[in-house]
Amino acid sequence: MSQTLQASTLRTQVSSIIHAAGSTPAEAEQVAANLVLANLSGHDSHGVGMVPRYVDAVVEGGLKPNASVKVNLDAGAMLALDGQRGYGQIVGVQAMELGIARAKQQGSCILSLANAHHLGRIGHFAEMATAQGLVAMHFVNVLSRPVVAPWGGGDGRFGTNPCCIGVPLAGAEPFILDFATSRVAQGKMRVAYNKGERVPAGHLIDEHGAPTDDPGVVVVPQSNGLFGALMTFGEHKGYGMAVACELLGGALTGGGTWHRPADTARTVLNGMLAVLIDPAKLGTEASFEKEARAFIDWLRQSPPGEGFDAVQIAGEPERKARAAREREGIWLDDATWGEIVESGRKVGVSIV
Repeated sequence: MSQTLQASTLRTQVSSIIHAAGSTPAEAEQVAANLVLANLSGHDSHGVGMVPRYVDAVVEGGLKPNASVKVNLDAGAMLALDGQRGYGQIVGVQAMELGIARAKQQGSCILSLANAHHLGRIGHFAEMATAQGLVAMHFVNVLSRPVVAPWGGGDGRFGTNPCCIGVPLAGAEPFILDFATSRVAQGKMRVAYNKGERVPAGHLIDEHGAPTDDPGVVVVPQSNGLFGALMTFGEHKGYGMAVACELLGGALTGGGTWHRPADTARTVLNGMLAVLIDPAKLGTEASFEKEARAFIDWLRQSPPGEGFDAVQIAGEPERKARAAREREGIWLDDATWGEIVESGRKVGVSIV
């Protein structure tokens, strides 16, 4: 049955599963905290619903518990890192900590991270940077079953390839733009499928390349054993951004790009190129703070359009969701909760 759980309870339960799957207690707690934070932020697609896939990936050998980031190149303001197939919630944070320290020292850092297992919500890394007063840009590719169709194509050829930009705002919460280059994240289709919901037109094509509103076409194999595909956002423009993320996050980092037939592996590998800039070292900090705030204030002066209460900026919906879900709890549908319970059973943990 479906559950509504407090964040603290969910963190404890998820941590117990990750620990039983081979992680140290500290690693399990960090992974669990990151996943629950995604749920709190309103991004259930990147939350605890990923636990069953992580457990399967550990069993496959594609996800390596207790792995740490490896430094392949340290060239001052450039770092080339390898995640060694460790939990993205661990090696991604380690990579960002190295990059943030270097940007604070040098004024900027170009950071490449290859072979990280599923990094999760990329906005988490931008929030790490903006909390230190840094501007952050992230380009990420996905090595897993290709679920997004190219513009003008009829089947999946690449992943949801997220892009994220974080900008600190003096005296205010940061601007955190975090989006998949597909119309929606693959995980959102899993959530919709588990809830028995249909999706709006223009999001999906079926296994024959025809438009559909059934999220199941990208979640479970269809009658011919094939899958459908997600569409990119913004037609050819989003497609172009997706290709850029594949080239920057995959090819440039050394993690590789997707160019082979789909398989049934549960492992999800990400490559990420991040650019970090310290405005304090750029010489424009005073004008940057003034002009950034002036522009945001200007946006907020726009009268609300029909169906809206006010103009928001990227990052605000997530912060509002956190406050509400911390208070009201996190709701999980029957299917998602059942999958989590089953993943616990696989590693000898009983979740009630």
